[in-house]
Amino acid sequence: MKKIVIADDHPMIRGALALSLAATTAFGKIEVLETATLDELLDLLAESGEADLVLLDLRMPGINGFQGLLTLRARFPATPVVIISALEDPALVAEALVLGAAGFIPKSTPRHEIVRALNLVASGEIYAPPHLQQSPAASALERNDAEFAHRLTLLTPQQRKVLQLLGTGKLNKEIAYELDIAETTVKAHVSSILHKLNVYSRTQAVVMAGRVHLTSFADIAEV
Repeated sequence: MKKIVIADDHPMIRGALALSLAATTAFGKIEVLETATLDELLDLLAESGEADLVLLDLRMPGINGFQGLLTLRARFPATPVVIISALEDPALVAEALVLGAAGFIPKSTPRHEIVRALNLVASGEIYAPPHLQQSPAASALERNDAEFAHRLTLLTPQQRKVLQLLGTGKLNKEIAYELDIAETTVKAHVSSILHKLNVYSRTQAVVMAGRVHLTSFADIAEV
């Protein structure tokens, strides 16, 4: 690996991860780049090409849940992404891996374990903290949610905006007013959303979107 990007809005976390990368023997000589927002990360990758690895925080400006991961998987599919998070939830770990993450490293992880995790990822393996692994039944549920999250990527930017507004409880006429489009157009968008997401009601669409931590779609509207 030659180019690795650390995406986290906390300088101390970025510094600690950079030290761990320097101690990861499997990487060899690397260039470590840092960004503090999703927009900075996307601009950097667009300008310099796909990185060999991205260490991505789940919570930083421009990211709501797994939106950042889905955005990177859509725009830069060849770039491995390891999630870095202060959250320690087996469901989040399972969902991240099903959605295509190469690993999930809690921020509380000791440095020697971070180095071990990064060595595993560098060798092409997937890393998940042993104490945060799910049962097979729970993992199956996460796979279902991940399939739904994939279907979300089939929505157009305008349809994502409509779904976002549905999540706030707005009526069709209110959505039409906010987006400056006809109410009949909103109805057409809602119908298409339900079809693409394979759900039977707008309520189900909003609930499922919330389950996969995608309650706002503004940040991936241009994917």
